[in-house]
Amino acid sequence: MSNNWTLGEKQRKGIGKKTEEAILVGLVQRDQSEEQVREYMDELAFLAETAGAKTIKRFVQKLQHPDKRYFVGSGKMGEIKEYLDAHEKVNMVIFDDDLSGKQVGNLEEELKVKIIDRSSLILDIFASRAQTAQAKTQVELAQMQYLLPRLRGLWTHLERQRGGIGMRGPGEKEIETDRRIVREKISLLKKKLEKIDQQNATRRRNRQDLIRVALVGYTNVGKSTIMNRLSKSDVFAEDKLFATLDTTVRKVVIETTPFLLSDTVGFIRKLPHHLIESFKSTLDEAKESDILVHVVDISHPQYEDQVRVVQQTLRELGTEELPLLMVYNKMDKYRETQFDDLLEETTKQDLESQLKDQIRKDLGQTPAVFISALQKKGFKELRSVLFKLVTESYKKRYPYKTKSW
Repeated sequence: MSNNWTLGEKQRKGIGKKTEEAILVGLVQRDQSEEQVREYMDELAFLAETAGAKTIKRFVQKLQHPDKRYFVGSGKMGEIKEYLDAHEKVNMVIFDDDLSGKQVGNLEEELKVKIIDRSSLILDIFASRAQTAQAKTQVELAQMQYLLPRLRGLWTHLERQRGGIGMRGPGEKEIETDRRIVREKISLLKKKLEKIDQQNATRRRNRQDLIRVALVGYTNVGKSTIMNRLSKSDVFAEDKLFATLDTTVRKVVIETTPFLLSDTVGFIRKLPHHLIESFKSTLDEAKESDILVHVVDISHPQYEDQVRVVQQTLRELGTEELPLLMVYNKMDKYRETQFDDLLEETTKQDLESQLKDQIRKDLGQTPAVFISALQKKGFKELRSVLFKLVTESYKKRYPYKTKSW
């Protein structure tokens, strides 16, 4: 199998439009369980599908920590190579953790296929999904920050790559030149983002008379579909990870009371740090909102873990004091996956009631609503609870003023 691929080319071209066949590789490290890693691998397969790749096989190994040379041990490396030799259509190996430039170079040289890690896969998806100038700039900044420490691994055509006495040749100079170019590009992109942020801040100030509600949650939980149902708009929604990157704001009116509803980028486990930093400005929409609506895919087997990931990110943004509404979406899918067809309808309803009661008990004072955005069920209660939260926020903001709309 020939391999003309390099990381630099991937950043420019992406994975490609045609479906490619890939194998996934993950590690069960000392602080992880096999069940956790299985869940990570399922998510990685969904990411690969979103990017346009078909997963053919998975390789998982138990190691205390990643191997410095190949990420996996030599034995597992031999298994992967043997499988690739027997399946020539497979042209890509996707790793569930970040790889160093040296590891990428070693793996490409050994396996003769594209080597992609979780971060580069997410960046590829983000690059294909970005629509606005802000999102495109954020993605490009994240790509440059990801690329900078891996530049050495890209210069495979240069013989002298190691430093030291007698090894300071033109290769090192060329790499240093590229590093300087990338650093300058990062600096320019940060300045461009600052300018865009200032423009967005001005827009938010112009809208400050209205209460702002932000939809937050894990990726692919149905935020955009809920946005469409509440605002009667046509925000792009798809059953794929990161279907929308750009923050969308719509005006919603419930019982003559208006407010602004925004749909933000979804969160995910193992989201690269440089990606979080690049998208902090997008998440400002959530940070500066008056009310947060945390959407949860209750049909997902690990929905509680997803809730924790979102809560942790929200804490990092400093939004703990904001009023919160928990919206448990995809109740229709929950019934399909959790209940046997032979169960009587009354039994299903009893089990659902027990689930809802337990969740509400665990949440304490935080209100919770259970809906199916796809089937448009539960929206009467959702609108009612939202109306209550919005009117309370208006009373706090304008305690001595009666608003008439």
